[in-house]
Amino acid sequence: MTPFLIALIALALGFTFLNGINDSSNIVATIIFSRALPPRPALILTAIAEFIGPFLFGVAVARTIATDFVEFGAIDTLVLVAALVSAIVWNLFAWFFGLPSSSSHALIGGLIGAVAAGAGFGAIKLSGLLTILLALFLSPVLGLVSGFLLTRLVFFLARNATLKINTFFKSAQVVTGMGLALSHGANDAQKTMGVITLGLLISGVLAEFTVPLWVVAASAGAIALGAGVGGWRMIRTIGRRFYRIRPVDGFCTQIASGAVILGAALLGGPVSTTQVVSSTILGVGSAERVNKVRWNVAGQIVLAWLLTIPITGLLAAGVYMLGKLLVG
Repeated sequence: MTPFLIALIALALGFTFLNGINDSSNIVATIIFSRALPPRPALILTAIAEFIGPFLFGVAVARTIATDFVEFGAIDTLVLVAALVSAIVWNLFAWFFGLPSSSSHALIGGLIGAVAAGAGFGAIKLSGLLTILLALFLSPVLGLVSGFLLTRLVFFLARNATLKINTFFKSAQVVTGMGLALSHGANDAQKTMGVITLGLLISGVLAEFTVPLWVVAASAGAIALGAGVGGWRMIRTIGRRFYRIRPVDGFCTQIASGAVILGAALLGGPVSTTQVVSSTILGVGSAERVNKVRWNVAGQIVLAWLLTIPITGLLAAGVYMLGKLLVG
């Protein structure tokens, strides 16, 4: 392995670790703020499920990143290094300010900018790019709608229930939360698996697309470690700023968002857990009453989502050109 390839693998795993920190907030926030579990047990269980997820649900997302997105014969390892540096810088910025920003948007934006700088836009496969963008931008809509409809259904089924049903919703969140963590690990760890596999293809280590078991294990371990650490600023953003989360809200959010994320993983669509969970929380809250949701907070988060791809794209292009000057 070349030094650039080793650096690429280290950066990819570092990105995944930060992704785990960032996205664990989306999984455990409703569990913690509805008082289903204390913070530390919630994070530990989430980390375990995150580690298991990548081994269970195939490599469709990794294939999309590694073979369907760019012409790997037209780019070099520096392109991937620049994309990862850009995504990591943005994630650290979002973490510092407590913004529920999308790691997936950051990575895709970084790849677009770095590939454009290194090989031109012609090296980007439009069909693959369209698949990724559709997955990124349609999944929050699906989360919003499914959260709204599921909550209305749950309210209807529980219309004659006593207050004791809250005990069920609290206990059930342990199961539904782990299901969400499994789906997140399956989708998000595969993005790193795809980037590392793409690097192995570019470097000639692999002759054709196949994800080595050590890549799966390393990616799963990195995202699980990050999830176990937890991003407390973003947990507070998700858990408090939209509205007061109740057990039924957490229960519905986890089922609806987990279904969207897992479905995308099986179909090969890389999605943003931050986007899906946040939009599902909005759908769940508005199912009770629209003015329950603090829509100004939602607007701030949407703005962060829209800015992520162009900012990380420009940053990655700049990092690539700087790297090219430094290495000749």
